[in-house]
Amino acid sequence: MLSRTVVLALSLLLAVVAWAADLAVVEDWTRLAVGAKGIPDDWKGGQTWGFPKHDFTVANDDGRRALHLQSADESSTVSKDIKGKVKLKETPILEWSWKVVTLPKGADSRSKYTDDQAAQLYVTWPRFPQAVRSRIIGYIWDTTAPQGLFVQSEKTSTVTYVVVRSGPGELGKWLTERRNVVEDYRKIYGEEPDNPGVVSIAIDSDDTHSTAESFFGAIVFRKP
Repeated sequence: MLSRTVVLALSLLLAVVAWAADLAVVEDWTRLAVGAKGIPDDWKGGQTWGFPKHDFTVANDDGRRALHLQSADESSTVSKDIKGKVKLKETPILEWSWKVVTLPKGADSRSKYTDDQAAQLYVTWPRFPQAVRSRIIGYIWDTTAPQGLFVQSEKTSTVTYVVVRSGPGELGKWLTERRNVVEDYRKIYGEEPDNPGVVSIAIDSDDTHSTAESFFGAIVFRKP
């Protein structure tokens, strides 16, 4: 017979395995040193437009580890490869926390001339050639466009925005968001999604020639 200690150990192991299957962590920033600046480890810049400054800093804010993003008349994006790490059939819920401090003045995702946001979280399904065939959903905090709106980007046909938050009403507050990525994908593209390949975080204020500031906390995919 197995000893009680062995049984407990096996039970704990099974619980850990089951928990791991219920949750896919994209990033929680805890492995990075507070004060680290620029493009975070395990993330990539790769931006081919504008003049990104990547004014990003790992920080402790209100008791949580986060990435602090700032933008002054520029656009910065960082991306992380999640190919093979997220199975949407098991974990279709994208959950993240964020806090917006400053919204770009006059920004509105419905026009390419004002397409700036203080906080953007993108999920990408790369398809060759990526510049014209990839499918990208951008979860954004917009300055003007109404909450709940789905917006086709006027800058690129590959991006559809989902306006998760809008306006200044919740500025300065940490908020946790949850989106069913499978349902959003079906609504946008009319079909079932494959597993995503990339997650990106971005901030921009270049179209409105203004400033923006935000924080991103943990980003995970989880079971419903």
